[in-house]
Amino acid sequence: MTRKQRRLTMIGGSLAVLAVAAALVLNAMRDSIVFFSTPSMAAEKQIPAGKRFRLGGLVQPGSLVRGDNLVVDFKVADGSAVLPVAYKGILPDLFREGQGVIAEGAIDASGVFRADTVLAKHDETYMPKDVADALKKQGHWKDDYGAKPSASAAPTQGAPK
Repeated sequence: MTRKQRRLTMIGGSLAVLAVAAALVLNAMRDSIVFFSTPSMAAEKQIPAGKRFRLGGLVQPGSLVRGDNLVVDFKVADGSAVLPVAYKGILPDLFREGQGVIAEGAIDASGVFRADTVLAKHDETYMPKDVADALKKQGHWKDDYGAKPSASAAPTQGAPK
């Protein structure tokens, strides 16, 4: 084998090892990625029990039930579909009925979404982009979700008392 052939063999072998390493890393990352879905998307895709994903939507008014040992049951809706959610833990301070929520977990065999993480919107103008897009698509988008407070609502300085 000539020097040039050995060099090409080494380069080819190195590229093959790098390709195998990249394939292994990408395969491992594919299993850890968690996708976002609304209740209607979850119903359309027929997500199998045990597969982790993020569920986003609005907490349905009147659906919040608090149980013993920090167990909370509520329903997440997106306008056309509703998915029951069970969570055990402390809810965020801003969690309320009628507000946007993102829950991470999996659907169990009975069709209940078992959440291990619940995130609530953090102020009056925040809405996750995916949730806002899904609400726009469903026709439940309010024009004032992203509106800033108007100047007329601000107190005037130097006004007579």
